[in-house]
Amino acid sequence: MAKPIHSMIRVIDEARSVDFYRRAFGLQVADRYPFEGFTLVYLRGPEDDFELELTINHDRRDAYALGDGYGHIAFVVDDLDAEHARFTREKLDPNPVKEFQREGALMARFFFVTDPDGYRIEVLQKHGRYR
Repeated sequence: MAKPIHSMIRVIDEARSVDFYRRAFGLQVADRYPFEGFTLVYLRGPEDDFELELTINHDRRDAYALGDGYGHIAFVVDDLDAEHARFTREKLDPNPVKEFQREGALMARFFFVTDPDGYRIEVLQKHGRYR
């Protein structure tokens, strides 16, 4: 059976991105591999093996065009309101909390935040299928 192990995004400023993901989601650098021309940084949370891979191309100065195919990555939390308040205190500029209803029942409570490179991230309350 296949198991997802990481998702990769390209970022411009390694330190800025590592700081954002540490403050926002508690991710820490699990490994860092410098190569000629690029560096790979793997971020991992304390409770999960799934990693976010940051690719830093050394010669890149301009922001990446995210295109119209990228959607978002999602994180689930125990207390959405507390996390939203914490993101606000950390000046991470979260969007307002929203609720998504399906057939008259709550399907999801969530907010979005954007990382320093423009990637959208959904933060969901643990509920239903979002565990």
